[in-house]
Amino acid sequence: MSQPVKRQRVVTFIPSKAEQEAVNVLSDAEYKPRRVAAYARVSTNKEEQESSFEAQVDKYTRLIQSNDEWDFVKVYADEGISATSTKHRADFNRMVADALDGKIDLIITKSVSRFARNTVDSLVTIRKLKAAGVEVYFEKENIYTMDSKGELLLTIMSSLAQEESRSISENVTWGKRKQIADGVFTMPYKNFLGYRKGPDGMPEIVEEEAETVRLIYRLFLFGKAPSAIASMLTAEGIPTPGGKARWRPNNIISILTNEKYKGDALLQKTYTVDFLTKTKKINNGEVPQVYIQGSHKHIIEPEIFDLVQWELQRRKESGQMTSSVHPFSGKLFCGECGGMFGSKTWASKSPSRRTVWRCNDRYAGSNCYTPHLTEHEIKAAFLAAFNSQIPDREEIIAGYREIILELTDTTALDAEYNELGAECTVAQELIHQMVQENATTALDQEDYTRRYQAIVQRFDTARQRMMEIDGERMERTAKRVNIERYLDALQKCGEIVSEFDDELWYTTVDTVTVATGKRLVFKFKDGSEITSEPLMWRKRA
Repeated sequence: MSQPVKRQRVVTFIPSKAEQEAVNVLSDAEYKPRRVAAYARVSTNKEEQESSFEAQVDKYTRLIQSNDEWDFVKVYADEGISATSTKHRADFNRMVADALDGKIDLIITKSVSRFARNTVDSLVTIRKLKAAGVEVYFEKENIYTMDSKGELLLTIMSSLAQEESRSISENVTWGKRKQIADGVFTMPYKNFLGYRKGPDGMPEIVEEEAETVRLIYRLFLFGKAPSAIASMLTAEGIPTPGGKARWRPNNIISILTNEKYKGDALLQKTYTVDFLTKTKKINNGEVPQVYIQGSHKHIIEPEIFDLVQWELQRRKESGQMTSSVHPFSGKLFCGECGGMFGSKTWASKSPSRRTVWRCNDRYAGSNCYTPHLTEHEIKAAFLAAFNSQIPDREEIIAGYREIILELTDTTALDAEYNELGAECTVAQELIHQMVQENATTALDQEDYTRRYQAIVQRFDTARQRMMEIDGERMERTAKRVNIERYLDALQKCGEIVSEFDDELWYTTVDTVTVATGKRLVFKFKDGSEITSEPLMWRKRA
């Protein structure tokens, strides 16, 4: 029986499709140069960086165009944008999109840190490009991503770049907090109405814009709601702090509550949660804050600013923040059920159309029979009530001038506030000492907890009373300012006021109660009350 023939071992190399296509191209003598682009970026838009940015663009343009084996695509460039994330880099994202669309074969960039300081972003992007056959060359590190060692080196370099970004972020944060501790601060001037950066680096008042700020505060104290003020500014064509045509209530509230308008500055209102995502969060005590009193020139008198804060809180608690643009809104109240009067349009589609004011709760299940009022009736009653004081105004004014300081004196409250502040300081120091002692000495934990909670309660009680005093002081200040504004209006008017004036109404009237018999009880800002003569009316069946 014949022996089987032993087969000889043969190994055949099968080239990839790309290699076969390359051989076919070469064999056909049809060589195509690599399509090459470059990416350049500087992280700030300061003047000293402009030359670096322009130099990068010029360098890579000449480099690519001078190589006969390369076909220049373009230099993609982002100026003045941080590299921590690629999310907001328009030209970078455009370059990646073009590469994935088959328009680029090779991308050249200065270094890994210029490409991305976020390891995840960097690797994800490069892997996408590699999958599409696009290579990236990092000049400083001499890394080609298609090289066998490329990804390992790239991972290491990207991690180092990310740590560099963390270090820079921490240094910037430390620098900002050091500036805050030293009382140095900046403002977002481009979106801040009334101020610009002065030659000394401090806020400088822009008088034209400051007049708008003062108008907003004045209108609010007159009684207008933020929505009404926003509508008025929009109608008059006054631009918002951001340069937009339409004002919104939030724009008004932001201006009314920003302490910088009274010349103070609260620093570290927000803080950065993650240096990679640049996510910011409102600071609710997570990091220290600094309050600088009298840090710069004020646009609004501090006393007026504080009065506005008190008024904001009062309206919020009473539900009057969203009243309409009409001066009577939020001022008229029903004497029977306590409900607020609102405007109603009668016979809206007929020539006899008219607007009346009526208790909002009259047809909402209550047994209220308070009559409706026309605007003419309300205005006439107001003029009669206000004019009734004019003959005695000198006596009224003189009497208030004598007692106004006594009525609104806060000396005793101020002294108590200072004592409580000292009490809080002592309690804080005791708490700190107890914590330190417990950390270094073996203490009975039940006894420690009891003593600790007693001191905390001592601190909380003092702090709560300080908050109450703040409210009482503000209420007295508001009372004084309202009386002074009322007396000024009474002093400035003529012998008899013959025409209704919105400003006089806002300045003098606190509330109006519509009583039985169609009598209007006017409560003025000085606390006095005047009841009008009964108006003619007929109760509906």
